[in-house]
Amino acid sequence: MTRFGVISTLFLAPVAALGQPAPPSGTATWFGLHYIDTSTEGAINGIRADETARIDMVEDFIARDLTERGFALTAPPDAAVENILNPVRSNGADARIARDMGSDYAIAGEVQKVSNLIQSINLTLRDAETGETLRAGSVEIRGNTDDAFRRGYSYLLRNVIFREERKE
Repeated sequence: MTRFGVISTLFLAPVAALGQPAPPSGTATWFGLHYIDTSTEGAINGIRADETARIDMVEDFIARDLTERGFALTAPPDAAVENILNPVRSNGADARIARDMGSDYAIAGEVQKVSNLIQSINLTLRDAETGETLRAGSVEIRGNTDDAFRRGYSYLLRNVIFREERKE
């Protein structure tokens, strides 16, 4: 395959996945959000109570959205995840745990604080049986507020994770 062919495949693979029907509802192991602070603010000032509360709030927001879409969510057992730093980047451990729990899907997200103004948020939905990533998306949000986080994750859920092929 030519270099152009490889590059085209890498860029078009996520687009092709969006052309697939949205994943049907089912049982899901919800791993929540992993928070990564790469800003200098966190290194200097430590963990902020408002950011911890914001992550909890947006985890509840995502869980409510998934439940309203017909997903039955369960949390993974503490013992199963105690050695996993980040379920999104766990080399398939999230899917194995979800499969062992009898779930159809493993769902996890990540928030990376670049600065107090820039946050990178993502969400991943994997097939628990195969470990295949069915849907995944990432957006940059501006602001470190509850509203910015809700809007960002609402966008990901509506326009990436559960986006249906659009009819024209």
